[in-house]
Amino acid sequence: MKPRHARLALIALALAALAGATALVLNAFQSNLVFFFSPSDVHQGKAPVDRVFRIGGLVQEGSVKREPDGLTTRFVVTDTARVIPAVYSGILPDLFAEGKGVVADGKIGSDGLFRANRVLAKHDENYMPPEAAHALEQANKAGKTLKPY
Repeated sequence: MKPRHARLALIALALAALAGATALVLNAFQSNLVFFFSPSDVHQGKAPVDRVFRIGGLVQEGSVKREPDGLTTRFVVTDTARVIPAVYSGILPDLFAEGKGVVADGKIGSDGLFRANRVLAKHDENYMPPEAAHALEQANKAGKTLKPY
């Protein structure tokens, strides 16, 4: 093989390896990507059906119900326009409370119940995730009333 052909083969092999590595990185990034949706977005069908996503808003007043097992909690997430019932099995953050901001990772079932894998609560009186704050602001601007999912 001529040196010129060997060099071209080496360049082609390096480009193929680079393309393969790029494909693997993009695939890993895509599978770990989690999108945020408000209860109104979920109601409009914008949330994925078979993938994990984040839902955020406020924990509706009077909606927190603890199961007898001590770990399972049922609650409702609202953006003041729509509500999504949720269930979480595990230890909730200390700041989790009715009327406070919440973001939860999980999937929504065919029954409309959001099954959370992880629940995050705001860390002080002034903080709310930007996505949740935007969703609440949009719902308040629209002047919508609460409607069940």
